Amino acid sequence: MRTVFLGTAELARHSLQALVRSPQVELLGVVSQPDKAKGRQLRQVPSAVKVEALKHSLPVWQPSLLRKDTRLIEHLNCLDIDVIVVAAYGQILPASVLEIPKFGCVNVHTSLLPRYRGAAPIQWAILNGDRETGVTIMKMDEGLDTGDILTQMKTPIHPIETGGELHDRLAELGANLLVDTLPKYLRGNLSPDPQDPEKATYARKLSKSDGQVNWTRSAIELANQIRGLNPWPGTFSHLSRGSDSRLIKFWRAEPLSGDDAEPGTVISASPTGVIVACSKGHLRLTSLQREGGKRLEAGPFLAGFPIKLGNRFANSHDRTTVIASQPRPQDDQHSDFPANWSSYPYVFQSDLCFPNSVEGPTNLCAGPA
Repeated sequence: MRTVFLGTAELARHSLQALVRSPQVELLGVVSQPDKAKGRQLRQVPSAVKVEALKHSLPVWQPSLLRKDTRLIEHLNCLDIDVIVVAAYGQILPASVLEIPKFGCVNVHTSLLPRYRGAAPIQWAILNGDRETGVTIMKMDEGLDTGDILTQMKTPIHPIETGGELHDRLAELGANLLVDTLPKYLRGNLSPDPQDPEKATYARKLSKSDGQVNWTRSAIELANQIRGLNPWPGTFSHLSRGSDSRLIKFWRAEPLSGDDAEPGTVISASPTGVIVACSKGHLRLTSLQREGGKRLEAGPFLAGFPIKLGNRFANSHDRTTVIASQPRPQDDQHSDFPANWSSYPYVFQSDLCFPNSVEGPTNLCAGPA
């Protein structure tokens, strides 16, 4: 199978590795996003996929915007490509690229489509309290994760699994399903299955502000937020100790039952955890980090940064209408929103905007459909 791979993020590196190992795949080259300036010195850092491709002496192309790079598109047209494989590339492909391979473009997506189309399906599955997720191998079209489904594989979400841990599992699961699916698809042994648009939800891209904790939510929802946004963007809140206010990051937490108290109030602080009141139940914080400090378990953290009964964590500002009021950008190629984003179902909360979830929180108000 004469194959070109498009990918950028760490998740995509696993799929590239699987293609390199497959004796049935002839990799002709890799397309990845341009190197990015990172760190205080703004050094140019290559993508995880580029690093992996160079290990195997594969040609690497890095257009800033593939749909406008006519020279690269012309070059790809000359390669007699059977299939283009896409995983976490970061750009929507135009028809001029989708039409190049004989068998089209195939995408690895880390959700059970049509659920969680978009940029952050792994995190949103945990945020919504889903018990199950999976990976989808899809034949791409010009929409955002709207193509026909070739194969899917389900997996449970473990009760204390973080976004990072689930990411790593799904990366491997998707890579294995990819190399199992490709030969069957190219031999004509698979029938693409159209997605049901009525069941589609959209997992918007996350930002650092999504990590701000609102203690007026339930302990279960906050525990899901903390593990779902671990390692990025992470969760945080400001703790008031008298006249002192410090930003504290949270890495691990567990929900507890408990009597009502003012949300954000510290109920107890011991080596087993810092217990904070929520709108429903209490949250035990077991791994914390103060600004400028190291990530620590509760015992060592409290030894260097005492927290007392009655100290208060501040509640975040209400961001209910952020998504609903934000206009769709004109250039869909740079957008985190699908072209028909306003038709996607949402559930709105005071802090985060959750795509509708069958198994997720039920005490939320329905947003515009």
